[in-house]
Amino acid sequence: MKRGRTGLKSQCQIFPSLGERAKRPKWMTPAQDWGNLPHHVVLQIFQHLSLVDRARASSVCRCWNDVFHTPDLWRKFEFELNQPATSYLRSTHPDLIQQIIKKHAQHLQYVSFKVDSCTESAEAACDILSQLVNCTIKTLGLISTARPSFMDVSQAHFVSALTVVFVNSKSLSSIRIDDTPVDDPSLKVLVANNSDTLKLLKMSSCPHVSPAGILCVADQCHGLRELALNYHLLSDELLLALSSEKHVHLEHLRIDVVSENPGQTHFHTIKRSSWEALIRHSPKVNIVMYFFLYEEEFEPFFCEETPVTHLYFGRAVSKMMLGRIGLNCPRLVELVVCANGIEPLDEELIRIAERCKSLTAIGLGECEVTCSGFVEFVKMCGGRLTQLSIMEEVLIPDSSYNIEQIHSEVSKHLGRMWFPDMMPTW
Repeated sequence: MKRGRTGLKSQCQIFPSLGERAKRPKWMTPAQDWGNLPHHVVLQIFQHLSLVDRARASSVCRCWNDVFHTPDLWRKFEFELNQPATSYLRSTHPDLIQQIIKKHAQHLQYVSFKVDSCTESAEAACDILSQLVNCTIKTLGLISTARPSFMDVSQAHFVSALTVVFVNSKSLSSIRIDDTPVDDPSLKVLVANNSDTLKLLKMSSCPHVSPAGILCVADQCHGLRELALNYHLLSDELLLALSSEKHVHLEHLRIDVVSENPGQTHFHTIKRSSWEALIRHSPKVNIVMYFFLYEEEFEPFFCEETPVTHLYFGRAVSKMMLGRIGLNCPRLVELVVCANGIEPLDEELIRIAERCKSLTAIGLGECEVTCSGFVEFVKMCGGRLTQLSIMEEVLIPDSSYNIEQIHSEVSKHLGRMWFPDMMPTW
């Protein structure tokens, strides 16, 4: 009898009393005890939460707090640094930043900083970088969401902070440091500590870097697969270094050709033999060029065959230059022209269709093309045009086609439904 009472008591402990059931909400059952979720399930949930939500969730119970400090959760992190007075974007709380530096710096591997246009935000990013002494960062990105505020930071402060990461990481594979005051000496530090692992380097608009500085990177970092830089850093020596037998095949080369003062910027010419050496070594490389020039500054470009694959013109480009592209850019895959003039581009487009057999995408903004010329261009390219973005205002009706007829004729040659765009999509 005594044994029976003991068994009854133990059963009562297992099953809640009627009073306890009455207190518990109807939707809550023992199977929905969130604190008992498996560790890997909570970790998966946390990976989809923002830092603030993740911190709030960590206070639910001890189990969730343990997950919050799991190293896997801190391998990838984005610091958002914005000033409340000048930006509506959220910002990573200073207390959380200090907690990350103290407890998780050694776990950080994929790190980026997003800063607004305020110098204070960029300086705060440099302060954080200078504290990452026990990290093994693999990817680093410094991103200005508006005006490039890193350029307003003291160069000594910026370089000192960046050097801390370059020296301590030892395994950097990807670096995005566009619009920053990085210089040649800091690139030498990067090469000295990460030459075996560096695969991607994006550093457009870095005025303190010289052609010799970027050449040092190409000479030593033989695993480099992607490179983005300004045209003034491009040289025959750099292309030959990227074509050496020791170097892996380059996959992506982006070149920004920018002029702020018309007529005051001199652009050098790259030898055809240097381009050919690069293509022989890396036959599948994508060469992307962004042009922000005035018409009179295009003279040095495309006079000889150039293996560019993607061309974007952010300002007006002349008919003569587009004619050169049709003659000397046989590898062209994508062409975007934001503006041209009042003369129709029929001949230039038809020449591009004839000579650029790999062309699959084209976008035209403030240009003019007759409807007949455009239909002929599409007919020559055929179904290989996967992207055709043409503003309706570009097309000039003629005796053969009007605007209402053009979409059906173009659709027939493309093999799919097509309409002109009402606004630019590139």
